[in-house]
Formats: sequence, structure tokens, C-alpha cells
Amino acid sequence: MTDTQLPTSQMNYFSEEDILHLLISAEPEAGSIEISPNITAELNDAGELIGIEILNASTYIRDMVLESVQGKILNLVR
Repeated sequence: MTDTQLPTSQMNYFSEEDILHLLISAEPEAGSIEISPNITAELNDAGELIGIEILNASTYIRDMVLESVQGKILNLVR
């Protein structure tokens, strides 16, 4: 990534729209790829990941956490 890369990533949540945006680099977005219906990867000119946008973020994060915790509990019980 170029020298416009941020030293650390930033996370912004837009509650009215329920969108979570993870900013990895301050580089301009040259393109994007829809990873799943609610997740878009943002890319720079070189095709490198510079950001991630998650729509319906509260539901997505809740479901991912529940799935992860349930999986770990099942592994502990066995």
C-alpha cells in the first residue's frame, strides 16, 4: 500500500443506516467487490483491500458472534 496508508485501521458505525465501515487505508477507492449480499470489499488502484463495508451490520455482527460462540461451546462440550 502507498504512504497514504493509515497507521491503524479505523471503524465507523452509522447507526441510522446500520452500516459498519472498516477503513484500512486512506487511499482513494478505485473499485469494489461484493463479497456477499451485505459485505463489500473496497479496493485501491492496485486491487489491494483498503476498506470493508457491512450493511445491516447489527444483525450481521450478532449472527457472527452467536455462531462463533455456539461453535466453541459445542467443541467444549464434546
